[in-house]
Amino acid sequence: MKTIQNQLIAAKSALKSIAKANKFDVLHGIANSLLNNSEAIEKANQLDLEAMDKNDPKYDRLILNGQRIRDLAKSVQHLANLEDPTNKILSSKKLNNGLLIEKKTVALGVVAVIYESRPNVTVDVAAICLQSGNVCVLRGGTDAWHSNTILVNLIQKVLEDQGLDPNCVQLLPTDRELVEELLTATKYVDIIIPRGSQSLINFVREHAKVPVIETGAGVCHTYVEETADLDKAAKIVANAKISRPSVCNALDTVLLDKSIAQDFLSKLKPYFEEHQVEIFADESSYAYLNQANYPYLQHAQEEDFGREFLDFKCSIAIVDSTDDALAHIANYSSKHSECIVSTDETKIVQFMNEVDAAAVYANASTRFTDGGEFGLGAEIGISTQKLHARGPFALEKLVTEKWFVTGDGQIR
Repeated sequence: MKTIQNQLIAAKSALKSIAKANKFDVLHGIANSLLNNSEAIEKANQLDLEAMDKNDPKYDRLILNGQRIRDLAKSVQHLANLEDPTNKILSSKKLNNGLLIEKKTVALGVVAVIYESRPNVTVDVAAICLQSGNVCVLRGGTDAWHSNTILVNLIQKVLEDQGLDPNCVQLLPTDRELVEELLTATKYVDIIIPRGSQSLINFVREHAKVPVIETGAGVCHTYVEETADLDKAAKIVANAKISRPSVCNALDTVLLDKSIAQDFLSKLKPYFEEHQVEIFADESSYAYLNQANYPYLQHAQEEDFGREFLDFKCSIAIVDSTDDALAHIANYSSKHSECIVSTDETKIVQFMNEVDAAAVYANASTRFTDGGEFGLGAEIGISTQKLHARGPFALEKLVTEKWFVTGDGQIR
């Protein structure tokens, strides 16, 4: 029977090796290896791309071209210059009995990440884990197998060249039957992070015995309030939808105050029309867009709200007030990123305080929800839960706490 137990045992053992590593040299070695092997990475990636339908929303996520490889290398170099988040003294006190009690940050240990169709995650996770003193085991999807394999091979070669255990970063087989073994490997794995579709996240949450940190699907709304600068609002909405629709911080639903809906849609129309954005419109917005001869128009169904499109598609609904917009978001949000476009400071404050999401925006595109954009370096994902990490799950959150108690013979 096939098993990943030996790989997990090797990961646990590799923790001693990464604890002794010169992380700066390791990460710069990885960045240089990516740049020096860019052509080979693109060839491996092409094998994956050829097996996927170009119309699949995941296709864009799968691409590793020269520019994306350079961006990955730059991100790894940036991580190398960030402060090691481990071994920081969070508190220190000496008791009356002489005991010195300190609380410090330490690595989480063995981090398992399950993800889909995004080979850049392979590099991001490996680099973040190494910089924070963690070991990682990676379970990517079958559709990125060739890309993930060459990337992990290059990383392991750098580790070996620097005298470190290559098992600090491992790629697990994609066999579905092995996922349950990973999810229940409490003896070897300290944390599991699913990154991908809502169905993947739900499966991991329901079957894992190892603690889980969710990096959730993004169902992102932008609410255009009646006082908004409509030209500015149209640019914000267009950017949030069009700039890269296949990622989790892309816009999925536009909410419009009824008093400005028709004027706003007339300004948004040319942006969406140029990129052939398919709109799933509620009854009122459908009437406006149909009258304006918008060519890519559908009647919205209930399931089109709360839907992560990951494509040049979005839903639109017209609301009566800010309270109605907040109620809609509360009902359909995945608690990722939500935005209001307004010039009314009272409405902005109300919206940002009341919306339950990892990131809330006023007058800016939700596409900024990203570890790099927030100045945190690369990220493992955007956490939509409330325990341990929320928002960009980056270097600073790949640690836990440990108490160090030093005495001189004290007894209780």
